[in-house]
Amino acid sequence: MVDFGSISQYLLESSPDALVVVDAGGILRFANRTAGDVFGYDPQALVGKAMDLLIPERFRIRHGAHVAGYLRHPKNREMGARIADLYARRADGSEFPAAIRLAPFRSGGIDYVAAAIRDMTERSAMVGELVAAREEADRANRAKSRFLATASHDLRQPLQTIRMLNASLLRLTVEEPRLHDALRRQELAIDGATRLLNTLLDISRLESGAIEPKLSAVTLAAVFQELEREFESLAAQKHLRLILPRTDAVLSTDRMLFTQLLQNLIGNAIKYTDRGQVAVTCAQDAEALTLAIEDTGVGIPEDKLDRIFDEYYQVGPQGTQRLGVGLGLAIVREVSRLLGYSISVASQVGAGTQVRLRIPRTRLLSESHADADTGPSPNSNAGTRCRVMILEDNDAVRAATELFLALEGHPTRSAGSVAEAEPMLAEMVPGDVLVADYHLDGAGGLTGLEVLEQVRVRHGRDVPAVLLSGDLQSMMRMVRAPIPNTRFLSKPVDTQALLEALEELSRV
Repeated sequence: MVDFGSISQYLLESSPDALVVVDAGGILRFANRTAGDVFGYDPQALVGKAMDLLIPERFRIRHGAHVAGYLRHPKNREMGARIADLYARRADGSEFPAAIRLAPFRSGGIDYVAAAIRDMTERSAMVGELVAAREEADRANRAKSRFLATASHDLRQPLQTIRMLNASLLRLTVEEPRLHDALRRQELAIDGATRLLNTLLDISRLESGAIEPKLSAVTLAAVFQELEREFESLAAQKHLRLILPRTDAVLSTDRMLFTQLLQNLIGNAIKYTDRGQVAVTCAQDAEALTLAIEDTGVGIPEDKLDRIFDEYYQVGPQGTQRLGVGLGLAIVREVSRLLGYSISVASQVGAGTQVRLRIPRTRLLSESHADADTGPSPNSNAGTRCRVMILEDNDAVRAATELFLALEGHPTRSAGSVAEAEPMLAEMVPGDVLVADYHLDGAGGLTGLEVLEQVRVRHGRDVPAVLLSGDLQSMMRMVRAPIPNTRFLSKPVDTQALLEALEELSRV
Protein backbone atom coordinates (compact mmCIF):
# COMPACT_ATOMS: atom_id res chain seq x y z
CA MET A 1 0.00 0.00 0.00
CA VAL A 2 1.33 3.43 -0.89
CA ASP A 3 1.85 5.63 2.18
CA PHE A 4 0.04 8.91 1.71
CA GLY A 5 -0.16 11.70 4.30
CA SER A 6 -3.52 12.53 5.87
CA ILE A 7 -4.03 15.74 3.88
CA SER A 8 -3.09 14.14 0.62
CA GLN A 9 -5.33 11.21 1.50
CA TYR A 10 -8.30 13.54 2.04
CA LEU A 11 -7.71 15.35 -1.27
CA LEU A 12 -7.44 12.08 -3.12
CA GLU A 13 -10.57 10.64 -1.56
CA SER A 14 -12.65 13.78 -2.24
CA SER A 15 -11.52 14.28 -5.86
CA PRO A 16 -14.41 14.67 -8.36
CA ASP A 17 -12.60 12.21 -10.64
CA ALA A 18 -12.11 8.51 -10.00
CA LEU A 19 -8.46 8.07 -8.93
CA VAL A 20 -6.61 4.77 -9.00
CA VAL A 21 -2.94 3.86 -8.60
CA VAL A 22 -1.47 0.91 -10.53
CA ASP A 23 1.95 -0.70 -10.16
CA ALA A 24 4.19 -1.86 -13.00
CA GLY A 25 2.48 -5.25 -12.97
CA GLY A 26 -0.95 -3.73 -13.64
CA ILE A 27 -2.21 -4.35 -10.08
CA LEU A 28 -4.43 -1.74 -8.41
CA ARG A 29 -2.80 -0.34 -5.27
CA PHE A 30 -5.24 2.47 -4.49
CA ALA A 31 -8.79 3.54 -5.39
CA ASN A 32 -10.62 6.55 -3.97
CA ARG A 33 -14.29 6.78 -3.00
CA THR A 34 -15.19 8.34 -6.36
CA ALA A 35 -13.69 5.31 -8.11
CA GLY A 36 -16.00 3.10 -6.05
CA ASP A 37 -18.99 5.23 -7.04
CA VAL A 38 -18.05 5.35 -10.73
CA PHE A 39 -17.24 1.64 -11.11
CA GLY A 40 -19.72 0.24 -8.57
CA TYR A 41 -17.13 -1.44 -6.32
CA ASP A 42 -16.08 -1.05 -2.72
CA PRO A 43 -12.80 0.90 -3.19
CA GLN A 44 -10.94 -1.37 -0.76
CA ALA A 45 -12.13 -4.42 -2.70
CA LEU A 46 -10.36 -3.11 -5.79
CA VAL A 47 -6.95 -2.98 -4.11
CA GLY A 48 -4.87 -5.97 -5.15
CA LYS A 49 -6.99 -6.71 -8.21
CA ALA A 50 -5.74 -6.49 -11.79
CA MET A 51 -6.44 -3.27 -13.65
CA ASP A 52 -8.06 -5.41 -16.37
CA LEU A 53 -11.08 -5.68 -14.06
CA LEU A 54 -12.02 -2.11 -15.05
CA ILE A 55 -11.41 -2.58 -18.77
CA PRO A 56 -13.95 -4.05 -21.27
CA GLU A 57 -12.78 -7.47 -22.46
CA ARG A 58 -12.48 -6.42 -26.12
CA PHE A 59 -9.91 -3.75 -25.17
CA ARG A 60 -7.73 -5.76 -22.75
CA ILE A 61 -5.13 -7.05 -25.21
CA ARG A 62 -4.75 -3.60 -26.77
CA HIS A 63 -4.60 -2.04 -23.29
CA GLY A 64 -1.73 -4.35 -22.25
CA ALA A 65 0.31 -3.25 -25.28
CA HIS A 66 -0.39 0.43 -24.53
CA VAL A 67 0.65 -0.01 -20.89
CA ALA A 68 3.92 -1.65 -21.91
CA GLY A 69 4.66 1.15 -24.32
CA TYR A 70 3.77 3.80 -21.77
CA LEU A 71 6.01 2.32 -19.08
CA ARG A 72 9.00 2.49 -21.45
CA HIS A 73 8.52 6.28 -21.72
CA PRO A 74 6.29 7.34 -18.81
CA LYS A 75 5.10 10.95 -18.64
CA ASN A 76 2.04 12.97 -17.73
CA ARG A 77 -0.40 12.74 -20.61
CA GLU A 78 -3.91 11.96 -21.75
CA MET A 79 -4.44 8.24 -22.23
CA GLY A 80 -5.52 7.21 -25.68
CA ALA A 81 -4.90 10.65 -27.20
CA ARG A 82 -4.62 8.99 -30.61
CA ILE A 83 -7.51 6.57 -30.06
CA ALA A 84 -11.01 7.54 -31.17
CA ASP A 85 -12.86 6.25 -28.07
CA LEU A 86 -11.94 4.93 -24.59
CA TYR A 87 -14.36 2.87 -22.50
CA ALA A 88 -14.29 1.58 -18.92
CA ARG A 89 -16.23 -1.33 -17.35
CA ARG A 90 -18.45 -1.19 -14.26
CA ALA A 91 -18.99 -3.97 -11.74
CA ASP A 92 -22.33 -4.89 -13.36
CA GLY A 93 -20.63 -5.34 -16.73
CA SER A 94 -21.95 -2.10 -18.27
CA GLU A 95 -19.56 0.25 -20.04
CA PHE A 96 -19.15 3.98 -20.18
CA PRO A 97 -17.00 6.36 -22.30
CA ALA A 98 -14.07 7.56 -20.24
CA ALA A 99 -11.41 10.25 -20.26
CA ILE A 100 -8.23 9.11 -18.51
CA ARG A 101 -5.23 11.20 -17.46
CA LEU A 102 -1.98 9.38 -16.53
CA ALA A 103 0.78 10.55 -14.20
CA PRO A 104 3.83 8.37 -13.35
CA PHE A 105 5.54 8.65 -9.96
CA ARG A 106 8.00 6.71 -7.81
CA SER A 107 7.59 5.84 -4.13
CA GLY A 108 9.76 3.59 -1.95
CA GLY A 109 11.86 2.68 -4.96
CA ILE A 110 8.81 1.33 -6.80
CA ASP A 111 7.26 2.80 -10.00
CA TYR A 112 3.55 3.56 -10.05
CA VAL A 113 1.06 5.20 -12.40
CA ALA A 114 -1.79 7.34 -11.11
CA ALA A 115 -4.87 7.46 -13.34
CA ALA A 116 -7.65 10.07 -13.10
CA ILE A 117 -10.77 8.66 -14.74
CA ARG A 118 -13.85 10.71 -15.67
CA ASP A 119 -17.21 9.32 -16.81
CA MET A 120 -17.90 11.05 -20.16
CA THR A 121 -21.39 9.62 -20.69
CA GLU A 122 -23.19 12.96 -20.38
CA ARG A 123 -20.56 14.83 -22.38
CA SER A 124 -20.60 12.19 -25.13
CA ALA A 125 -24.37 12.45 -25.26
CA MET A 126 -24.14 16.23 -25.54
CA VAL A 127 -21.52 15.98 -28.29
CA GLY A 128 -23.69 13.46 -30.10
CA GLU A 129 -26.67 15.76 -29.84
CA LEU A 130 -24.60 18.69 -31.12
CA VAL A 131 -23.31 16.64 -34.05
CA ALA A 132 -26.84 15.47 -34.85
CA ALA A 133 -28.12 19.05 -34.60
CA ARG A 134 -25.35 20.26 -36.90
CA GLU A 135 -26.09 17.54 -39.43
CA GLU A 136 -29.78 18.37 -39.26
CA ALA A 137 -29.01 22.07 -39.73
CA ASP A 138 -26.81 21.23 -42.73
CA ARG A 139 -29.58 19.09 -44.22
CA ALA A 140 -32.09 21.87 -43.63
CA ASN A 141 -29.76 24.41 -45.22
CA ARG A 142 -29.26 22.19 -48.27
CA ALA A 143 -33.01 21.63 -48.50
CA LYS A 144 -33.57 25.39 -48.23
CA SER A 145 -31.06 26.02 -51.01
CA ARG A 146 -32.72 23.41 -53.25
CA PHE A 147 -36.15 24.83 -52.50
CA LEU A 148 -35.11 28.40 -53.21
CA ALA A 149 -33.38 27.41 -56.44
CA THR A 150 -36.41 25.41 -57.61
CA ALA A 151 -38.92 28.02 -56.47
CA SER A 152 -36.86 30.78 -58.05
CA HIS A 153 -36.78 28.99 -61.40
CA ASP A 154 -40.48 28.14 -61.31
CA LEU A 155 -41.51 31.67 -60.29
CA ARG A 156 -39.30 33.30 -62.89
CA GLN A 157 -41.24 31.67 -65.71
CA PRO A 158 -44.56 33.46 -65.01
CA LEU A 159 -42.64 36.66 -64.25
CA GLN A 160 -40.94 36.32 -67.63
CA THR A 161 -44.35 35.94 -69.27
CA ILE A 162 -45.79 38.95 -67.43
CA ARG A 163 -42.77 41.11 -68.25
CA MET A 164 -42.95 40.31 -71.96
CA LEU A 165 -46.71 40.92 -72.06
CA ASN A 166 -46.24 44.14 -70.11
CA ALA A 167 -43.62 45.35 -72.60
CA SER A 168 -45.93 44.45 -75.49
CA LEU A 169 -48.86 46.32 -73.96
CA LEU A 170 -46.68 49.37 -73.33
CA ARG A 171 -45.93 49.48 -77.03
CA LEU A 172 -49.61 49.17 -77.92
CA THR A 173 -50.93 51.79 -75.47
CA VAL A 174 -48.69 54.77 -76.16
CA GLU A 175 -51.74 56.93 -76.96
CA GLU A 176 -53.61 55.93 -73.78
CA PRO A 177 -51.85 57.93 -71.01
CA ARG A 178 -53.69 56.44 -68.02
CA LEU A 179 -53.31 52.86 -69.21
CA HIS A 180 -49.71 53.56 -70.14
CA ASP A 181 -49.05 54.87 -66.62
CA ALA A 182 -50.69 51.81 -65.08
CA LEU A 183 -48.49 49.53 -67.16
CA ARG A 184 -45.40 51.48 -66.08
CA ARG A 185 -46.39 50.91 -62.46
CA GLN A 186 -46.90 47.24 -63.21
CA GLU A 187 -43.43 47.16 -64.73
CA LEU A 188 -41.98 48.51 -61.47
CA ALA A 189 -43.85 45.83 -59.52
CA ILE A 190 -42.40 43.16 -61.81
CA ASP A 191 -38.91 44.58 -61.25
CA GLY A 192 -39.47 44.51 -57.49
CA ALA A 193 -40.59 40.86 -57.54
CA THR A 194 -37.58 39.98 -59.69
CA ARG A 195 -35.15 41.66 -57.29
CA LEU A 196 -36.72 39.82 -54.35
CA LEU A 197 -36.30 36.47 -56.07
CA ASN A 198 -32.70 37.29 -56.95
CA THR A 199 -31.97 38.33 -53.39
CA LEU A 200 -33.42 35.18 -51.81
CA LEU A 201 -31.47 32.94 -54.16
CA ASP A 202 -28.25 34.93 -53.82
CA ILE A 203 -28.11 34.93 -50.02
CA SER A 204 -28.82 31.19 -49.94
CA ARG A 205 -26.02 30.40 -52.39
CA LEU A 206 -23.57 32.74 -50.67
CA GLU A 207 -24.23 31.18 -47.25
CA SER A 208 -23.85 27.65 -48.59
CA GLY A 209 -20.43 28.45 -50.07
CA ALA A 210 -21.62 27.50 -53.55
CA ILE A 211 -20.12 30.62 -55.12
CA GLU A 212 -16.44 31.01 -55.94
CA PRO A 213 -15.19 34.27 -57.49
CA LYS A 214 -14.33 34.05 -61.17
CA LEU A 215 -11.68 36.73 -61.70
CA SER A 216 -11.23 38.74 -64.88
CA ALA A 217 -10.17 42.26 -65.86
CA VAL A 218 -13.08 44.65 -65.25
CA THR A 219 -13.10 48.35 -66.13
CA LEU A 220 -14.93 50.46 -63.57
CA ALA A 221 -16.15 52.76 -66.33
CA ALA A 222 -18.07 49.89 -67.97
CA VAL A 223 -19.60 48.86 -64.64
CA PHE A 224 -20.65 52.43 -63.80
CA GLN A 225 -22.17 52.82 -67.28
CA GLU A 226 -24.25 49.69 -66.68
CA LEU A 227 -25.30 50.91 -63.22
CA GLU A 228 -26.28 54.32 -64.59
CA ARG A 229 -28.59 52.71 -67.15
CA GLU A 230 -30.11 50.53 -64.45
CA PHE A 231 -30.76 53.21 -61.82
CA GLU A 232 -31.19 56.53 -63.66
CA SER A 233 -34.92 56.06 -64.24
CA LEU A 234 -35.52 54.96 -60.63
CA ALA A 235 -33.61 58.00 -59.34
CA ALA A 236 -35.50 60.28 -61.72
CA GLN A 237 -38.86 58.97 -60.46
CA LYS A 238 -37.86 60.14 -56.96
CA HIS A 239 -36.39 63.40 -58.33
CA LEU A 240 -32.91 62.44 -57.11
CA ARG A 241 -29.57 63.22 -58.70
CA LEU A 242 -27.55 60.08 -59.40
CA ILE A 243 -23.84 60.91 -59.66
CA LEU A 244 -21.35 58.28 -60.78
CA PRO A 245 -17.60 58.90 -61.13
CA ARG A 246 -15.42 58.95 -64.22
CA THR A 247 -12.43 56.66 -63.80
CA ASP A 248 -10.01 54.61 -65.88
CA ALA A 249 -9.38 52.09 -63.09
CA VAL A 250 -9.29 48.39 -64.01
CA LEU A 251 -9.83 45.70 -61.38
CA SER A 252 -9.13 42.01 -61.19
CA THR A 253 -12.48 40.86 -59.83
CA ASP A 254 -15.58 38.78 -60.47
CA ARG A 255 -17.63 41.09 -62.67
CA MET A 256 -21.02 39.66 -61.74
CA LEU A 257 -20.35 39.67 -57.99
CA PHE A 258 -18.75 43.13 -58.07
CA THR A 259 -21.66 44.57 -60.05
CA GLN A 260 -24.14 42.90 -57.72
CA LEU A 261 -22.38 44.42 -54.70
CA LEU A 262 -22.67 47.94 -56.14
CA GLN A 263 -26.25 47.31 -57.27
CA ASN A 264 -27.24 46.54 -53.70
CA LEU A 265 -25.44 49.56 -52.28
CA ILE A 266 -26.77 52.05 -54.84
CA GLY A 267 -30.25 50.51 -54.81
CA ASN A 268 -30.33 50.71 -51.02
CA ALA A 269 -29.20 54.34 -51.07
CA ILE A 270 -31.94 55.32 -53.55
CA LYS A 271 -34.54 53.32 -51.59
CA TYR A 272 -33.96 55.31 -48.40
CA THR A 273 -33.45 58.74 -49.96
CA ASP A 274 -36.46 60.96 -50.68
CA ARG A 275 -34.68 64.14 -51.78
CA GLY A 276 -31.23 65.28 -52.73
CA GLN A 277 -28.80 62.87 -54.33
CA VAL A 278 -26.98 59.56 -54.34
CA ALA A 279 -23.33 59.97 -55.29
CA VAL A 280 -20.52 57.49 -55.84
CA THR A 281 -16.93 58.71 -55.58
CA CYS A 282 -13.68 56.94 -56.35
CA ALA A 283 -10.29 57.64 -54.74
CA GLN A 284 -6.92 55.87 -54.61
CA ASP A 285 -4.12 55.94 -52.07
CA ALA A 286 -0.98 53.86 -51.54
CA GLU A 287 -2.92 50.92 -50.11
CA ALA A 288 -6.36 50.79 -51.69
CA LEU A 289 -8.94 52.07 -54.11
CA THR A 290 -11.94 53.35 -52.14
CA LEU A 291 -15.46 53.62 -53.50
CA ALA A 292 -17.82 55.72 -51.38
CA ILE A 293 -21.59 55.53 -51.87
CA GLU A 294 -23.11 58.55 -50.18
CA ASP A 295 -26.76 59.61 -49.96
CA THR A 296 -28.79 62.43 -48.42
CA GLY A 297 -31.43 60.07 -47.08
CA VAL A 298 -32.98 59.31 -43.71
CA GLY A 299 -29.78 58.03 -42.13
CA ILE A 300 -29.27 55.24 -39.62
CA PRO A 301 -29.33 55.60 -35.82
CA GLU A 302 -25.92 55.00 -34.27
CA ASP A 303 -27.16 52.13 -32.11
CA LYS A 304 -28.31 50.24 -35.22
CA LEU A 305 -25.17 50.60 -37.37
CA ASP A 306 -23.67 47.36 -36.07
CA ARG A 307 -26.72 45.36 -37.16
CA ILE A 308 -27.50 46.63 -40.64
CA PHE A 309 -25.52 43.83 -42.30
CA ASP A 310 -27.52 41.15 -40.46
CA GLU A 311 -29.99 39.13 -42.50
CA TYR A 312 -33.62 40.30 -42.42
CA TYR A 313 -32.72 43.30 -40.26
CA GLN A 314 -34.08 46.70 -41.24
CA VAL A 315 -33.90 50.10 -39.63
CA GLY A 316 -36.86 50.63 -37.28
CA PRO A 317 -39.32 53.51 -36.86
CA GLN A 318 -36.52 56.05 -36.43
CA GLY A 319 -35.51 55.31 -39.99
CA THR A 320 -38.25 54.70 -42.47
CA GLN A 321 -40.91 52.21 -43.49
CA ARG A 322 -40.02 48.59 -44.21
CA LEU A 323 -38.93 48.13 -47.80
CA GLY A 324 -37.92 44.70 -49.08
CA VAL A 325 -36.87 41.90 -46.72
CA GLY A 326 -33.58 43.19 -45.34
CA LEU A 327 -31.19 40.96 -47.31
CA GLY A 328 -29.46 43.47 -49.58
CA LEU A 329 -26.73 44.48 -47.13
CA ALA A 330 -26.30 40.88 -45.96
CA ILE A 331 -25.42 40.08 -49.58
CA VAL A 332 -23.03 43.06 -49.64
CA ARG A 333 -21.27 41.67 -46.54
CA GLU A 334 -20.88 38.18 -48.00
CA VAL A 335 -19.77 39.37 -51.45
CA SER A 336 -17.24 41.78 -49.91
CA ARG A 337 -15.81 38.91 -47.90
CA LEU A 338 -15.58 36.68 -50.98
CA LEU A 339 -13.80 39.37 -53.00
CA GLY A 340 -11.46 40.36 -50.18
CA TYR A 341 -12.79 43.90 -49.72
CA SER A 342 -13.47 45.74 -46.47
CA ILE A 343 -16.61 47.78 -45.89
CA SER A 344 -17.54 50.44 -43.36
CA VAL A 345 -20.59 52.62 -42.74
CA ALA A 346 -20.99 56.11 -41.30
CA SER A 347 -24.39 57.73 -40.90
CA GLN A 348 -26.35 60.49 -39.21
CA VAL A 349 -30.11 60.42 -38.77
CA GLY A 350 -31.72 62.92 -41.11
CA ALA A 351 -28.44 63.74 -42.86
CA GLY A 352 -27.66 60.61 -44.89
CA THR A 353 -25.34 57.63 -44.99
CA GLN A 354 -21.93 56.90 -46.46
CA VAL A 355 -20.73 53.37 -47.23
CA ARG A 356 -17.02 53.00 -47.96
CA LEU A 357 -15.75 50.01 -49.91
CA ARG A 358 -11.95 49.56 -49.75
CA ILE A 359 -10.42 47.44 -52.51
CA PRO A 360 -6.77 46.41 -51.93
CA ARG A 361 -4.39 48.04 -54.38
CA THR A 362 -3.10 44.58 -55.29
CA ARG A 363 -6.43 44.05 -57.08
CA LEU A 364 -5.80 46.96 -59.47
CA LEU A 365 -4.60 46.28 -63.00
CA SER A 366 -3.03 48.51 -65.59
CA GLU A 367 -5.27 50.20 -68.18
CA SER A 368 -3.85 47.86 -70.83
CA HIS A 369 -6.11 45.15 -69.42
CA ALA A 370 -9.24 47.15 -70.21
CA ASP A 371 -9.92 45.30 -73.45
CA ALA A 372 -10.54 42.12 -71.44
CA ASP A 373 -13.71 43.60 -69.98
CA THR A 374 -16.77 42.44 -71.91
CA GLY A 375 -19.37 44.77 -70.51
CA PRO A 376 -22.82 45.37 -71.93
CA SER A 377 -23.07 46.94 -75.34
CA PRO A 378 -24.30 50.53 -75.60
CA ASN A 379 -27.96 51.27 -76.24
CA SER A 380 -28.83 50.93 -79.87
CA ASN A 381 -31.86 49.64 -81.70
CA ALA A 382 -30.94 50.89 -85.12
CA GLY A 383 -30.60 48.70 -88.16
CA THR A 384 -32.59 45.93 -89.74
CA ARG A 385 -34.49 43.71 -87.37
CA CYS A 386 -33.01 40.23 -87.41
CA ARG A 387 -35.04 37.04 -87.56
CA VAL A 388 -35.22 35.31 -84.19
CA MET A 389 -35.51 31.56 -83.58
CA ILE A 390 -37.02 30.98 -80.13
CA LEU A 391 -36.47 27.68 -78.27
CA GLU A 392 -38.49 27.78 -75.05
CA ASP A 393 -40.29 24.84 -73.42
CA ASN A 394 -42.70 26.99 -71.38
CA ASP A 395 -45.69 27.72 -73.60
CA ALA A 396 -46.69 30.99 -71.93
CA VAL A 397 -43.14 32.37 -71.94
CA ARG A 398 -42.65 31.36 -75.58
CA ALA A 399 -45.89 33.00 -76.72
CA ALA A 400 -45.21 36.21 -74.79
CA THR A 401 -41.63 36.45 -76.08
CA GLU A 402 -42.79 35.87 -79.64
CA LEU A 403 -45.46 38.58 -79.32
CA PHE A 404 -43.04 41.11 -77.85
CA LEU A 405 -40.37 40.54 -80.51
CA ALA A 406 -42.93 40.63 -83.30
CA LEU A 407 -44.20 44.02 -82.06
CA GLU A 408 -40.58 45.21 -82.05
CA GLY A 409 -40.32 44.29 -85.72
CA HIS A 410 -38.44 41.00 -85.46
CA PRO A 411 -39.64 38.15 -87.69
CA THR A 412 -39.88 35.14 -85.36
CA ARG A 413 -40.17 31.38 -85.37
CA SER A 414 -40.53 29.32 -82.22
CA ALA A 415 -40.48 25.78 -80.89
CA GLY A 416 -41.26 24.17 -77.53
CA SER A 417 -38.82 21.27 -77.70
CA VAL A 418 -35.52 20.31 -79.31
CA ALA A 419 -37.25 17.78 -81.56
CA GLU A 420 -39.81 20.37 -82.67
CA ALA A 421 -37.02 22.90 -83.26
CA GLU A 422 -35.00 20.66 -85.62
CA PRO A 423 -36.46 21.99 -88.91
CA MET A 424 -36.31 25.58 -87.63
CA LEU A 425 -32.68 25.30 -86.54
CA ALA A 426 -31.68 23.59 -89.77
CA GLU A 427 -32.99 26.54 -91.78
CA MET A 428 -31.03 29.23 -89.91
CA VAL A 429 -29.12 31.58 -92.19
CA PRO A 430 -26.52 34.28 -91.46
CA GLY A 431 -28.24 37.16 -89.67
CA ASP A 432 -30.63 34.91 -87.71
CA VAL A 433 -30.25 34.79 -83.92
CA LEU A 434 -31.20 31.91 -81.63
CA VAL A 435 -32.91 32.77 -78.31
CA ALA A 436 -32.98 29.69 -76.08
CA ASP A 437 -33.70 28.82 -72.48
CA TYR A 438 -30.67 27.22 -70.80
CA HIS A 439 -32.76 24.72 -68.79
CA LEU A 440 -34.87 22.73 -71.22
CA ASP A 441 -37.17 20.21 -69.55
CA GLY A 442 -37.72 17.09 -71.59
CA ALA A 443 -34.80 17.87 -73.90
CA GLY A 444 -33.11 14.53 -73.35
CA GLY A 445 -30.78 16.08 -70.79
CA LEU A 446 -29.57 18.76 -73.21
CA THR A 447 -29.12 22.36 -72.13
CA GLY A 448 -29.69 25.36 -74.34
CA LEU A 449 -25.91 25.73 -74.59
CA GLU A 450 -25.50 22.15 -75.78
CA VAL A 451 -28.23 22.68 -78.40
CA LEU A 452 -26.36 25.79 -79.57
CA GLU A 453 -23.13 23.79 -79.88
CA GLN A 454 -24.92 21.20 -82.04
CA VAL A 455 -26.37 23.94 -84.26
CA ARG A 456 -22.92 25.46 -84.72
CA VAL A 457 -21.43 22.11 -85.69
CA ARG A 458 -24.25 21.57 -88.20
CA HIS A 459 -23.81 25.00 -89.83
CA GLY A 460 -20.04 25.16 -89.52
CA ARG A 461 -20.06 28.65 -88.01
CA ASP A 462 -20.61 30.48 -84.74
CA VAL A 463 -24.37 30.92 -84.94
CA PRO A 464 -25.23 33.93 -82.72
CA ALA A 465 -27.40 33.22 -79.68
CA VAL A 466 -28.95 34.64 -76.53
CA LEU A 467 -29.18 32.13 -73.68
CA LEU A 468 -31.65 32.82 -70.87
CA SER A 469 -31.56 31.36 -67.37
CA GLY A 470 -33.41 31.74 -64.08
CA ASP A 471 -30.07 31.23 -62.29
CA LEU A 472 -27.59 33.19 -64.35
CA GLN A 473 -24.69 32.93 -61.90
CA SER A 474 -24.80 29.14 -61.80
CA MET A 475 -25.03 29.00 -65.57
CA MET A 476 -22.07 31.35 -66.01
CA ARG A 477 -19.97 29.20 -63.69
CA MET A 478 -20.67 26.23 -65.94
CA VAL A 479 -19.11 28.16 -68.80
CA ARG A 480 -15.36 27.53 -68.52
CA ALA A 481 -14.28 29.78 -71.39
CA PRO A 482 -15.70 32.76 -73.30
CA ILE A 483 -18.21 31.71 -75.98
CA PRO A 484 -18.12 33.88 -79.10
CA ASN A 485 -21.27 35.50 -80.45
CA THR A 486 -23.24 34.55 -77.33
CA ARG A 487 -25.02 36.69 -74.74
CA PHE A 488 -26.27 35.41 -71.38
CA LEU A 489 -29.30 37.08 -69.80
CA SER A 490 -31.21 36.40 -66.60
CA LYS A 491 -34.90 35.57 -66.40
CA PRO A 492 -37.17 37.46 -66.20
CA VAL A 493 -35.21 39.16 -68.92
CA ASP A 494 -34.77 42.91 -69.17
CA THR A 495 -36.55 43.60 -72.46
CA GLN A 496 -34.20 46.45 -73.40
CA ALA A 497 -31.17 44.25 -72.74
CA LEU A 498 -32.69 41.55 -74.96
CA LEU A 499 -33.27 44.01 -77.83
CA GLU A 500 -29.73 45.35 -77.50
CA ALA A 501 -28.26 41.83 -77.57
CA LEU A 502 -30.27 40.95 -80.70
CA GLU A 503 -29.22 44.15 -82.46
CA GLU A 504 -25.55 43.50 -81.65
CA LEU A 505 -25.60 39.82 -82.57
CA SER A 506 -27.39 40.41 -85.85
CA ARG A 507 -24.27 42.20 -87.10
CA VAL A 508 -21.81 39.34 -86.48
